[in-house]
Amino acid sequence: MTFLPAKRIAQAAVVTTLVAGAVGVSHYDKSVNLSVDGKASSVHAFGGTVSDVLEKQDISIGEHDVVVPALGSPVEDGQKIVVRYGRKLTVTVDGKTREYWTTATTVAAALQELGIRADSAKLSASRSQTLGREGLTLAVSTPKALTVRVDGKNLTGTSTGLTVKDALNELKVSVDKDDRVKPGLAAAVSDGLKIAVQRVSSKTITATEPISHGTVEKSDSTLYKGDTKTLTSGKAGAKVVTYKVTTVDGKTESKKAVKSVVTSQPVTQVVAVGTKTRPTAPTTPTGGNKPAADGLNWAALAECESGGDPTTNTGNGFYGLYQFDEQTWHSVGGSGLPHENSAGEQTYRAQILFKDRGDSPWPVCGSRLYS
Repeated sequence: MTFLPAKRIAQAAVVTTLVAGAVGVSHYDKSVNLSVDGKASSVHAFGGTVSDVLEKQDISIGEHDVVVPALGSPVEDGQKIVVRYGRKLTVTVDGKTREYWTTATTVAAALQELGIRADSAKLSASRSQTLGREGLTLAVSTPKALTVRVDGKNLTGTSTGLTVKDALNELKVSVDKDDRVKPGLAAAVSDGLKIAVQRVSSKTITATEPISHGTVEKSDSTLYKGDTKTLTSGKAGAKVVTYKVTTVDGKTESKKAVKSVVTSQPVTQVVAVGTKTRPTAPTTPTGGNKPAADGLNWAALAECESGGDPTTNTGNGFYGLYQFDEQTWHSVGGSGLPHENSAGEQTYRAQILFKDRGDSPWPVCGSRLYS
């Protein structure tokens, strides 16, 4: 019998142990095909379940994520593990908002997965846009029938615009900053919406306008009470006024003065007002053809002779209310010409004449005195 040295026995034992260990490691080391949101990779796993593999790869799973096979499933060599992360998609369709969770990685795939029909709709994001793990807020506008009242016409059509501004652009209705749009440009579009566009324009115009003159009265003791005399004739001034005129659909809505320049100052009229007490008109005893002068209808006589105008100058030598000639006027104490004096002064002188000659100076109209 041959005996091996003790050293050789120990070495043999070590080799046996290493071989056995190698066999055990190779039994637990598995090759796994891992797909995360469509991105494939090959990894080695020593764990026994899907959860162990993902943990080793620092992949955490949330409540909205999808893992196939399930996290607790055992892992076989050559196993394929698929991970799809959940994305929060907030979708507003024609003003109504809902929240969804999806594992789709593009907008188009998400809409298909969620059953949201948007074939002819307008989206706030491209259909091919990638959905990141942070999710996306998406607005969907379906085609809607619209009526636009503009430039005196009614335009009808459909629009997928999200706002009134979008809809007007689609219908090729241009508006500027001054135009009025109801509802406003930022308002949401709804089916059957009626939009009104008013064309607003502004321009400036200038106009020359008069400035009224004032009147000042001055007491004059040389004139009888009730009599007046113009000392300075009043004269209107002038100014150039600039207006801002706003029109809506061609009709003037407002006219506002924005500037005024005086080009000539008005001249104040100065009038002397009599303060002198008038003497009592002469009278004659009643009876006969000469009744009291102050009891007669002098207004009727004046109306017949001159139409009641104290400034009448007929051009044939007769003047004023009672058609005095110059000689007769001076004979009763009148000054100047009759029509240059006040109506009260003319009546006073006519009463003096009546006292002396009765109604004979007025052969046609004298009878009016007794009406």
